[in-house]
Amino acid sequence: MPMPLFDDVEPPPACGCEGCARQRLADSLARDTRGPAGTGATRALVVAAVAGTALSGTAAAAVPRPAAVTGHTTGRGSLAAPAAPVPLRLTRAQILQRAKRWVTAGVPYSMTAHWKDGYRQDCSGFVSMAWGLGVNAWTGDLAHYAVRVTRDRLRPGDLLLFHNTADPQKGSHAVIFAGWANRSRTRYKAYEQAVPGARARTTPYAYWVDSAKYVPYRYRYLAGSPGPAATGYPGRAAFGTGRSGAAVARLGSLLIGRGAGAYYRVGPGRVWSAADRAATAAFQRAQGWTGAKADGMPGPTTWSYLVHHKGHDIAGGPRRTTAHKTTAPSHPGAGSLRPEGTTGHKSTAPPYPGAGSFRPGRGNDSVLALGHRLVAKGFGAGYRPSRHWREADRRKVEAFQRAQGWSGRSADGHPGPETWRRLFS
Repeated sequence: MPMPLFDDVEPPPACGCEGCARQRLADSLARDTRGPAGTGATRALVVAAVAGTALSGTAAAAVPRPAAVTGHTTGRGSLAAPAAPVPLRLTRAQILQRAKRWVTAGVPYSMTAHWKDGYRQDCSGFVSMAWGLGVNAWTGDLAHYAVRVTRDRLRPGDLLLFHNTADPQKGSHAVIFAGWANRSRTRYKAYEQAVPGARARTTPYAYWVDSAKYVPYRYRYLAGSPGPAATGYPGRAAFGTGRSGAAVARLGSLLIGRGAGAYYRVGPGRVWSAADRAATAAFQRAQGWTGAKADGMPGPTTWSYLVHHKGHDIAGGPRRTTAHKTTAPSHPGAGSLRPEGTTGHKSTAPPYPGAGSFRPGRGNDSVLALGHRLVAKGFGAGYRPSRHWREADRRKVEAFQRAQGWSGRSADGHPGPETWRRLFS
């Protein structure tokens, strides 16, 4: 999906509004990372994060992006990490005020259109705007910008999220929690973007349909809350059965950035789970460790490898016991394209066929081979590979890219050379 562009204007140096703050950040990054020649291009990209004027008369400070978000080369070219938009550190009142702006404006619902502030006009675009993410996230990665909380800890500005992993377009939804509407806490005020447009309404907990599938989350960059920037090992006692806290949430976020996305159903949370241990063990095995060194419990070395992005990423998804084998593409030369584990041969990456092979309506063996590799990497839920490029293919590629820790244009679902290489590695 193309990123909307904005007018190239110089920000007033003393203005404290959010838009000017982001613009000055863009200009600073352009000077520091690309020199004068790259300023305009960088500005056009970063200013996509602009989301209106200052809230409550104060500027919202930009903070570092989630540790998993880095710049990589994909189908849309290389995106340098320093130039990518950063999320804002916002108060709860600012989050709600941003949400109210769309409600007051009556922003119509659309999965493809973008409002004048640059955000997509669907439910996840609405949350991206309210939280000031600077990118148009979707229900599959909103949890990366949040920490999981329990129902009794919900507070205004938090999120209720249902991401249907089997079919993301069926039922998936995100709602901003704006406070309880009754003493029994069975109803709450919700801000949401749904057909026909942005609205605020009293809603039964957790939602009108699929109620049991919604998960509460809290924006991890709330103003006044500690950011996830610390790199020191929090200690072994922070992890394990019955443990919870920021260290567990950050571990999950770091693991997803190293390829563990398929281990989590709805994203990592603050409470230690079997998914955290399985993902940790997979990362440890990816480093070649065995025995007690790959027991799924993060020690100082595992933590250091994660926070400093050392070692190897997780190559595939969770190991599954199944009576059916994944079959290889049946076309000439398919031997090198077989999913890992189906033959005794190592999978090697065939030459990248070019971005033109993966466009709407295109049908070729490369699309089929890519689909089989997605399945082999653990991204096959509700998905059947074919020779014809479809939206389902783009969604799965996007999920794979996000599991690598990429975001923005680096995770647009269009396979570039680096995405292709990692799929076949």
